Amino acid sequence: MESNFGVAIAGDGYFIDLRVRFSEYSVCTQKTQTSLYDKDRRNIIRQQVSFIMRRRTNASISTHGDGVSKQEDSKQGASQFLSSKKIFIICLIFRMTNSLFVQTYFNPDEHWQALEVAHRITFGYGHLTWEWTKGIRSYLHPMLFALLYKVLSILHLDTPLFMIKAPRLLQSMLSAFGDLYLFKLSHVLYGGHVAQWALFAQLTNWFMFYCITRTLSNSLETVLTVVSIYYWPCLRVNPSHGPPVSRTWALVTAAIACAIRPTSAIIWVYVGLMELFVSRDRLKFIFLQVLPIGSIVLGLTFLLDRMMYGSWVLVPLNFLKFNFLSSGGDYYGTHPWHWYFTQGFTVMIFTFLPFMAVGIIQSKHWKLSGLILWVLGLYSILGHKEFRFVLPVLPIALSFSGCSLAMLSPQYSSNKKIKKSTSAHTKTSWKILAAVFFLLATNLPMAIYMSMVHQRGTEDVMHYLAKEARQGDVKCILFLTPCHATPYYSTLHQNLPMRFLDCSPSEVKGNLVESDRFMMDPSGFISEFAKTWSQPSHIILFNNEEEHLKDFLLSHSFEERKRFFHAHFKVDRDLQASVAVYALK
Repeated sequence: MESNFGVAIAGDGYFIDLRVRFSEYSVCTQKTQTSLYDKDRRNIIRQQVSFIMRRRTNASISTHGDGVSKQEDSKQGASQFLSSKKIFIICLIFRMTNSLFVQTYFNPDEHWQALEVAHRITFGYGHLTWEWTKGIRSYLHPMLFALLYKVLSILHLDTPLFMIKAPRLLQSMLSAFGDLYLFKLSHVLYGGHVAQWALFAQLTNWFMFYCITRTLSNSLETVLTVVSIYYWPCLRVNPSHGPPVSRTWALVTAAIACAIRPTSAIIWVYVGLMELFVSRDRLKFIFLQVLPIGSIVLGLTFLLDRMMYGSWVLVPLNFLKFNFLSSGGDYYGTHPWHWYFTQGFTVMIFTFLPFMAVGIIQSKHWKLSGLILWVLGLYSILGHKEFRFVLPVLPIALSFSGCSLAMLSPQYSSNKKIKKSTSAHTKTSWKILAAVFFLLATNLPMAIYMSMVHQRGTEDVMHYLAKEARQGDVKCILFLTPCHATPYYSTLHQNLPMRFLDCSPSEVKGNLVESDRFMMDPSGFISEFAKTWSQPSHIILFNNEEEHLKDFLLSHSFEERKRFFHAHFKVDRDLQASVAVYALK
């Protein structure tokens, strides 16, 4: 009886097809021993199969820029890399701790476009800025925190401490998913070893620490962006290799990101066109996936806004008109076209910048590096620029940093099976240790200072007023500061009369708003303003304006009650070193 034994292997530049025909060996009926001929024959076959399997192993090793063996990753994946569950727990603990460290004021939208609106939805009072009267904001993002406030209210946990900490803790949980998916994305694209270093970069970058747990819509947009990119087939080196891709999930998360922030479409136009270019079923992609999913997600968002606004409001259209067609965003200041490249994004990525540049070159993943350039380029066209606008592409840049850090580590050499002397191995170890020390020494102090020290006075003063109001010691508050300089009802959580200086864009060109008039002439403005005011029990102001208003405050029976440190250096205006609380005697 004859049998065929065949092995076929496709490698890089070669093809092996081995077929061995051999006869079934005879068995000695009396001594049950194999004949020497058949023993030799089987030994030859074993040697040939062993040779083929070694060639097959070598053929399966494919390096994508970072030099990490994908075959080695798959072989040792279960033991070498942590499971997604453990990674998520680590990220969750880290981000929740991160949120407790964040005690400073960064951008008014964190409070005024999210928490203040959510507080009004849940408790019936809270200030709506002019954006909500113009219909250029969707209620989808604030509704997330409105549900949180409702739970706190039902459990009678709506105390000053929980009202302040709970929203950022909720965002920290969402941010942990973003960290997890960055790890998974890096694992799929570059291998498990790079994924670990990409996660290291994500967790230690100062700006991610400073911003990602804040209740800005940009923070949630960033999480959704990373999750969506993980599922897009066009961004995989080999979509059939590794975890399955899903255009459905990719489109759902992308659509939600656009519903929360319409400018997120800048990212998805790039990715969508790339997917359309490489896709073999383009009609299915457009008519059976993009249009239905986009219509459902945006349609549900329109229904939510219809219910909350009381009329049909097309938020994306209004947002487009104000920010792009009329350059309404320029009202809040403009920057030169190169700002994101020379200052904005450069400051955000900070000392990870050279590692990102090397990682881009070594990984040769031009699709993702092109996405970064695309986003920075389009946002550079707009006059009004902010750090947070380009936050969604920061994790992608940090994943490239992970590529270059992985190359410096000793595991890189072992995965490449390079024989190194002890001294060479020690040199490699010192390189990665020096890099880690450099990154930690530059990013951690920055993260701690910006999160716990710089511009904390406006947060501290509201925490103080919330406690005083809860005890009945506050009757009415006047904020003589630039508008939206502090949190508001969402932190005070008492339905008391409060007044701040308005800065809504004027319909009349050249007409100065209250906030600007006050900053130009504090004493003249307040003297006129006091003629018609209902005298407050407390006045809040920065030390800059306090110098001009001391005589006025004394003449109206106000005395300094409390002072809070705010900043060591100026940002947009003159140095606002402290925030003072004045109360009636």
